[in-house]
Amino acid sequence: MYEMLSESIYPILNSPPEHYAQVRGTINYPDIRGMVLFYRYRQGTVVVADVLGLPDNGTGIYGFHIHEGLACAGTAEEPLANTKGHFNPYGKEHPLHAGDMPVLFANNGKAWGAFYTERFLPGEVLGRTVVIHDMPDDYRSQPAGDSGKKIACGLIF
Repeated sequence: MYEMLSESIYPILNSPPEHYAQVRGTINYPDIRGMVLFYRYRQGTVVVADVLGLPDNGTGIYGFHIHEGLACAGTAEEPLANTKGHFNPYGKEHPLHAGDMPVLFANNGKAWGAFYTERFLPGEVLGRTVVIHDMPDDYRSQPAGDSGKKIACGLIF
């Protein structure tokens, strides 16, 4: 008999995450803040995101990815340039990158979501960056889903 994920996930979520990222907005989006938690579960990872201060983009939907870069830094023109592209250790096309995650759905600038993925384990993303984009991911455009500019970032500890 198959055990539903929800039947065994609650004890995991009541324990400390294996890794986490504290998300902050760029200089142009100083109100964005939040946490992304990574829990090892079965052969994958449960990701929980809790974000506040997202700007009104007309849709309330924001691209959300793990990027290959090791720092939430960049240039004046591109504040998060050092986050690089999507985490893609297996060389797949978008939306099959290991770092491609479901979009964030916001209400009045607040988003909360959780999902399970077997695309990576928490330790495989340690030191990478979580990035929020100002537009939704379309899940088809190459190389990264046409999700707009990077507006917030967190280093995964």
